[in-house]
Amino acid sequence: MNRYIGRRAIVTGGGSGIGQATVLRMLAEGGSIVAADVSESGLADTVAKAGDAAERLSTVVVNIADEASVKAAVATAVEALGGLDVLVNAAGILRSSHTHSTTLEAFQQVINVNLVGTFLMIREAIPALLDGDGSAVVNFSSTSSMFAHPYMAAYAASKGGVQSMTHALASEYAKQGIRFNSVQPGSISSGMTDGSGESKQSQGPGLPDDADFSLFMKLTPAIGEGFAGPESVAGVVAMLASSDGAFITGTEVRIDGGTHF
Repeated sequence: MNRYIGRRAIVTGGGSGIGQATVLRMLAEGGSIVAADVSESGLADTVAKAGDAAERLSTVVVNIADEASVKAAVATAVEALGGLDVLVNAAGILRSSHTHSTTLEAFQQVINVNLVGTFLMIREAIPALLDGDGSAVVNFSSTSSMFAHPYMAAYAASKGGVQSMTHALASEYAKQGIRFNSVQPGSISSGMTDGSGESKQSQGPGLPDDADFSLFMKLTPAIGEGFAGPESVAGVVAMLASSDGAFITGTEVRIDGGTHF
């Protein structure tokens, strides 16, 4: 498929996990991409994995929770691309703890990165997207926005906020030609879920040592043999932001192998 020939995209969290897989998928389909991440080493890894397609890949370091950093990064990315058609907000952090021992600072950190960071990226990108071709935004919600995931109150709140915000934005900008959708990954092996990501905006859950696993609805997918790879989400993201998703807006797609029915 070559759905991204002539399309210009920014992908946050592009230095690892699902964000990196999305960058590579869109490059493979002919797109011109700016990978944005807080980790320089992660971005270097993405460039290395891009191979010959790296000629259509640029990178920018960004802390999505910092307004000044986002403003500078989006401006740099749009200039490098010569415009913007797609924004993918894959960057995020996952923290787990007993709620009664969670500090306000820790709770706000998750909200600031996952929810406020997504808002900042969208706000700064909208002017360029309004001038784009078939403009689309794909945000990252989570299965935790709809199903009970113990020890993850801050994460669930942030992702529920992203999902609700996505609906509001889809309505606000529908007549102006920007589509907004979100994905709900679950049971996906990535730097966020296994703690292997270098990016400070893609760190693992670190469940409490005394976590009661009987509280979880189900720990394994109904199909396959364990967690799926990040490319299983990247393919859906690429579809939503392509012409194949032209009649899809204001909704979410759950990608969890049937972990949550």
